[in-house]
Amino acid sequence: MELRSAFRMLFFPIQMFYHIVRASLLSLLPSSKKDLSKEVVLITGGGRGIGRHLAKEFAKQGAKKVILWGRTEKCLKETVEEISLSGSECCYFVCDVANRDEVYKQAKVVREKVGDVTILVNNAAVVHGKSLMDSDDDALLKTQHINTLGQFWTTKAFLPRMLELQHGHVVCINSILSQSPIPGAIDYCTSKASSLAFMESLTLGLLDCPGVGCTTVLPFHTNTEMFRGMRVRFPQLFPPLKPEVVAQKTVDAVRTDKVFLYLPWTMHALVILKSFMPQVALEEIHRFSGSYTCMNTFKGRT
Repeated sequence: MELRSAFRMLFFPIQMFYHIVRASLLSLLPSSKKDLSKEVVLITGGGRGIGRHLAKEFAKQGAKKVILWGRTEKCLKETVEEISLSGSECCYFVCDVANRDEVYKQAKVVREKVGDVTILVNNAAVVHGKSLMDSDDDALLKTQHINTLGQFWTTKAFLPRMLELQHGHVVCINSILSQSPIPGAIDYCTSKASSLAFMESLTLGLLDCPGVGCTTVLPFHTNTEMFRGMRVRFPQLFPPLKPEVVAQKTVDAVRTDKVFLYLPWTMHALVILKSFMPQVALEEIHRFSGSYTCMNTFKGRT
């Protein structure tokens, strides 16, 4: 047993080198995309913003059915009508993911009326755009309940059936702010960091579950109503992402079983720099980029 352990320890660096080289080479090759024609996709927060574009993109790329969850019926209905005009099957259910009982109840209704959900997209999120001392306690709780705990309830509602079928995918629309927080959005940054840890743990927990995978998307500032008014000092260098681009890249990542997707790809450099740079240098980067004041003009939808 000791000899076997020693051999595994010696062989481990070689394994790591092999996997790094293999992943690097595969990233240069075009990946085959899985078919979506039998997939039933449920998107939380699907009535507007990135969620609406995700619904349109899944329908465009051939998903069998698209289901929208959200709190504002008017937005959900408009999105369903738009997608239905393209000939795709789409429906909606009013559901607040922060309400655990409501999530479980509506999940049961979805299974009875539509069928088994095979792709779950946790997209619903809110941001209040204030510092800690300026934030209302209830608003702070609301952010955590929607952005973080909502994922627990939706995943617990739909993952068991995916495991039974040995077929399914859990997607999280996260944010680069989960790894590089900014002042003025402490509720959002905290919730997204928790959400990222949730997805990392879930992804590892599903390694031995055939047919079920995860994708976590970490986009830079995206030009949606939710972050309206947020300003970046150098928009020419760091232009806000278009929600339709985020949606298209996300669906492609699901179809190629990509586990983590950083948008744009340059966000990889930000994460690497943060891992070894001293705090003083990171603070200067924040000052230079204007992230200390980028939320001062925030007028987004809370």
